[in-house]
Amino acid sequence: MTKKINLWVIITGVAVGIAALALTAFGNPANMGFCIACFLRDIAGATKLHSASVVQYVRPEIIGLILGSTIMAVATGEFKAKAGSSPATRFIIGAFVMIGALVFLGCPLRMVIRMGGGDLNAFVGLAGFAIGILIGIFFIKKGFTLKRNHPVTLTEGMAMPGLMIGLLVLLLAVPTIFMFSEEGPGSKHAPLILSLVIAIAVGALAQKSRLCMVGGMRDAIMFRDFNLIIGFGAIFVTVFLGNLILGNFKGFSTYLQPIAHASQLWNLLGMVLVGWGSVLLGGCPLRQLILAGEGNGDSAVTVLGMVVGAAFAHNFGLAGSAAKLADDGSYSAGGIALAGKIAVGIGFAVLLLISIVNVLKKKKKEGAEV
Repeated sequence: MTKKINLWVIITGVAVGIAALALTAFGNPANMGFCIACFLRDIAGATKLHSASVVQYVRPEIIGLILGSTIMAVATGEFKAKAGSSPATRFIIGAFVMIGALVFLGCPLRMVIRMGGGDLNAFVGLAGFAIGILIGIFFIKKGFTLKRNHPVTLTEGMAMPGLMIGLLVLLLAVPTIFMFSEEGPGSKHAPLILSLVIAIAVGALAQKSRLCMVGGMRDAIMFRDFNLIIGFGAIFVTVFLGNLILGNFKGFSTYLQPIAHASQLWNLLGMVLVGWGSVLLGGCPLRQLILAGEGNGDSAVTVLGMVVGAAFAHNFGLAGSAAKLADDGSYSAGGIALAGKIAVGIGFAVLLLISIVNVLKKKKKEGAEV
């Protein structure tokens, strides 16, 4: 185990947990104080990239996370404009990571928040996430790499922070150009300024600590470095204890958890896709937002790929549907439509192809240099 524990990781994990609890208390959907996949999906809907009326809202949390990262990176001299590391491949992987997350109904961050809320379905997702990370590590050890990026102009590095500033200006000045849900998860949100301020703080801390859901498991498995994974644990413990204190914890169960389904095979497989793809990308969806805020154009492309993946998921019925109890007492189990199952299968095929071709290309190059 790492002898020196980075206290910033623990502080960030606790802060993320508190932020999730606070945002939920002030209006965000239950067990969804922070969810990168869900919030990018809502932004895709608000900007009319998809027409699912129940998931449309310009989430200030995404804007705040990126701008918080930018502020901290500039303040500490870590803002570096760089790009050029397999952008098209990253875009495609990002899209399939998003599809996998929406099959599960949450990113790795929401997975931990759901676990802290007593959702046993999320523990199944955790198992799938770990399996996906192991698959990704297998290919990393075989030589998979998306190569190094290189310095680019400041304009390139500021593309994603600039886009977020523009989105915020439009949201404040002319909100009528966006679509907003009148019911469903998209209609539930904390006050805009509160969400923005909390997210800026979390984004700054995440940039400082390098918090990453995937990185924690990857480093623990590959290097016996448990530094980052402690942040993972800090989020879970904070959310779990917070729910107990607030009276929100009703026990561990798979039944009727908020915005979740109990189709366990697809909870598992959706997160396998997320874990595998995130390892290949070098970070989870949260980490990609933070890196984009630091000036990393490759992560910016990945985030855009996720937004497009969210649009595809809801335009073509790929996302999971939550279990619910109707007013007449009838129970709908939710789950995954055939199109979503096919999409996950295609995602596995695409990641396998990308992984194998990348490894073989590197081996061929190494052989030619001998």
